[in-house]
Amino acid sequence: MWGSLFSFSSSVFADIQCGSQCQLSKVNQYFDALDTVSYKGSTVANIDALIGLMHDEVKYEHVEYLANFDKASWRRAFLRNYESGRYDSDTNREIRVLRTIPGKNHIAVEYAYGFNQTDGSWQRQEPRLAVFGFKEGKISLIRELW
Repeated sequence: MWGSLFSFSSSVFADIQCGSQCQLSKVNQYFDALDTVSYKGSTVANIDALIGLMHDEVKYEHVEYLANFDKASWRRAFLRNYESGRYDSDTNREIRVLRTIPGKNHIAVEYAYGFNQTDGSWQRQEPRLAVFGFKEGKISLIRELW
């Protein structure tokens, strides 16, 4: 009995933990999905795929712009931008992670928008900083600090 209980509790614990490699993977998935949403020709399904990466209790905060969204209000904000035609970036635009500092259930991320050039290089724009939090293996916080 104890063996099966320990096995069950260990598997539950493993399912909800997100170590530094898991965190970086989730951040890269987020930026890839955010890129896709921003491209000309994106769809509501792309927005839903992005939002689907988030924990149900996710909070998106942007300190400079005083943004403070929960999951539902963040989706509505994306839909408003979509419906007003604001997502029209070329597909050569790409967000890349530059550096990270992992922490307990959080990771600080220096990232930048940039453009893939015809010669294969990537032309970086100004770096930005965000802190991501994780709960039950999903992104539960994005705090933009730029």
